[in-house]
Amino acid sequence: MQKNKLKALWDAGQPALNGWCSIGNPFTAEIMAAQGYDSVTIDMQHGALDYAAALPMLQAMKASGATLMARVPWLDPAAIMKALDAGAMGIICPMINSADEAAEFVSYMRYPPHGQRSFGPTRAAVAMPGYGVAANDEVLALAMIETAEGMANLEAIAATPGLDGIYVGPADLTLGTQQGRLPPGFDREEPEMLELIQRIADTCRANGIRACIHCGTPDYAARMIGMGYALTTVSGDSRLLAGAAAASVSAWRDRVGQNAKSADTGGTY
Repeated sequence: MQKNKLKALWDAGQPALNGWCSIGNPFTAEIMAAQGYDSVTIDMQHGALDYAAALPMLQAMKASGATLMARVPWLDPAAIMKALDAGAMGIICPMINSADEAAEFVSYMRYPPHGQRSFGPTRAAVAMPGYGVAANDEVLALAMIETAEGMANLEAIAATPGLDGIYVGPADLTLGTQQGRLPPGFDREEPEMLELIQRIADTCRANGIRACIHCGTPDYAARMIGMGYALTTVSGDSRLLAGAAAASVSAWRDRVGQNAKSADTGGTY
């Protein structure tokens, strides 16, 4: 059974950098995975894609050697098991609000006797020879805490047997705990949000699991590593593409505008 490289990195005491794919295209996914991320996650919740797009994306990224994961749309056994059968080595599950929901999530991740995952690793068995019950020890279960209820039950969720970590989505965590007082977004600087983010990291450490968080910039991600986070996602494919395109357009207009002021072009185009 193929070992999970992300788990090995964590066991060695090293933090991980996660890439994020929201564009449903194998070539875009292949480009992302080729950039040196430790892991790459396909966003099946908010991304512009479904299972039919996710499967070829996993195939396209296999050669990168990164740990491939998926964020599923919800706490749904069908979606979780199909993503695992397609070859995802980790699942991020949104909106986990209680220890019971966390335990339910974990049960869908693993074969009996440690869970209730149904056996049928259609692509996983081809992509990873020897795939079987041994996958119980390699797949990662990461629960998202995004609401006031989830924060109230943080300690109980973190203590769930079989849970490997908690993934923080700062936008929903802000919406879910601040009653609309603060706008959603990454890289929170508000003292009350930083307190929640630190509390999650501390609680994960106390329970021997990993804290993970979605960030907007490398500088903020580095701060989160310093606060105890074991994995940081920095932006994602759609935002990175938009940012690079915007920077290129801005640079072109700036330079062409300067040239136009200093030289006669001899006519119009």
